[in-house]
Amino acid sequence: MNDQGRKTVAILGGGPAGSTLAAYLCKHGLDVTMFADGKRPPLIVGESLIPAVVPFLRELGVEEEVAAYGTWKGGATFVYDRDYHLNIWFKEVRGGNTPKYSYNVPRDRFDATLRDAATRAGAALVETTGKLERVGDSDRVRLTDDTLAAARDSLAGRQPDWIVDAMGRGRGLPKLLDLPVDAGSRRDTALHAHLENVEVEVETNVHTDRLSRGWSWRIPLQGRVSVGFIVDDASIREFGATAEEQFDNLLRHDPKMRDWSAPGRRITPVMKYTNYQARVTRGIGTNWALVGDAFGFVDPVFSSGMLIAMQSARQLAAALADDSQRALTDYDAYVKANLDAWRSVIEHFYDGRLLTLFKVGQHVRNKFWGKLVDFHFRKHMPRVFMGDDVTNPYSSWLVEFMSTHGLYGHDPEEFRIL
Repeated sequence: MNDQGRKTVAILGGGPAGSTLAAYLCKHGLDVTMFADGKRPPLIVGESLIPAVVPFLRELGVEEEVAAYGTWKGGATFVYDRDYHLNIWFKEVRGGNTPKYSYNVPRDRFDATLRDAATRAGAALVETTGKLERVGDSDRVRLTDDTLAAARDSLAGRQPDWIVDAMGRGRGLPKLLDLPVDAGSRRDTALHAHLENVEVEVETNVHTDRLSRGWSWRIPLQGRVSVGFIVDDASIREFGATAEEQFDNLLRHDPKMRDWSAPGRRITPVMKYTNYQARVTRGIGTNWALVGDAFGFVDPVFSSGMLIAMQSARQLAAALADDSQRALTDYDAYVKANLDAWRSVIEHFYDGRLLTLFKVGQHVRNKFWGKLVDFHFRKHMPRVFMGDDVTNPYSSWLVEFMSTHGLYGHDPEEFRIL
C-alpha cells in the first residue's frame, strides 16, 4: 500500500498488454508503476488488429490517434491458390457487438500510443527494465534492489503489493519460478519483414496465402506491406543459414509468392520468432500475475494476440481491484479458456477444415437449402474471426460442428497447411 492506503502494482513491460493493464488499473484507483526501457525489436508481430480491438481503443480514448497513422481494415482475403481467392467483408457480417472495421498499425507507434494512454491515466513510467528475484523457495517474487531504487518517486522504497509480468514471450517470471509451459502442437518458425511495392488483391484487407510449405501474411500499412512466413522448423533450414537468407529465398521459392512479390523490395531487417505457440499453465500466484504473451500466445494466423492481451488486461485490472481470490482465480480460468478457444479454431485452419468449409460455403450459398444454412452461418462464424464471439459456447460449438460435419464430402487434406 502507498501512503494513501491505495494498493500498489508494478508492471514489468510497456507493450500493449502492460500499458492497457496500467490504464485500467488507474481507472480502478490503484497506484501503478510501469517499468519499460523503451528498447524493442525493429518489428513486432501484431500489426493487424481485429474489429473486437476497436472498443478497447475507444475506452482508452485513442481510436482517433490510431486511425491517423493506421490503415483502415475492412476484411480478410484468403488465397488458396492462383485461381481461387476468398474475401470476407466485415460489413457483411450479421449481428455482433463490434464495429465492422479495424486497423492495421505500425507497432512502434501503436505501442507508444497505448503507453501514453497509460501515463495520462496516472501510471508512473520508469524507463528501465524491471528485474525480479524469488523470495527464498516460496511462490513470492520481489523487485530487485536496483529496480526498486529506480522507482523511488512512485514506490518510495516499498515493495509493491502486486507484480505483473507483461514482458511478452520472454516470460521472465515463469522462468524464475520454473512454471510449467504447454508448448502447443506446432513447431513453426515465423519470419517477418516490411517490403515496398508488394501487390495485394484488396487494399483494405489482410491477406493469408496458403503456400506449398506453410503460409504467409500480407498486411497493408502506410507506404509498405508487412510480409511474414510461417514455416515448420525443419523446412526453414533448407532456405539458408540466416533469417535474411531464409526470408529472401522463401520469397522467391513459391510460385504464388512470385506473383505478388516480384517487384517488391525488402526495406527492414528480418525478424525471426521460434517456439512461440505456448501457454503458461498458471497465470496467478501469491503476489504476482501474468498478462498478455507472458501468459500465452496462440498463433498469428487470425491476429488474435492483441485482442487476447487487451481482454486479459481489462480482466486482470478488475480482479486486482476486487482483491479477492475468487476474482483472481476467475481471471486465470478466463485467459486459459480464451486461449483454448482460439487454439481450437486455429487447429482447424492448419488441418485444412476451415479453408475447405469456406470454399464449400461459397458453392452452396446460392442453393435454396444453402441459403438457409448461410443465413445462420454468416451470423456466427465470421464473428469468431472478428474476435466477437470466440468464447461464446454456441459459436465455438458451431465452428467445431461445421468443420467436422459441414464439408459435404470434400477432403480437407487438399488445404492442409504443411
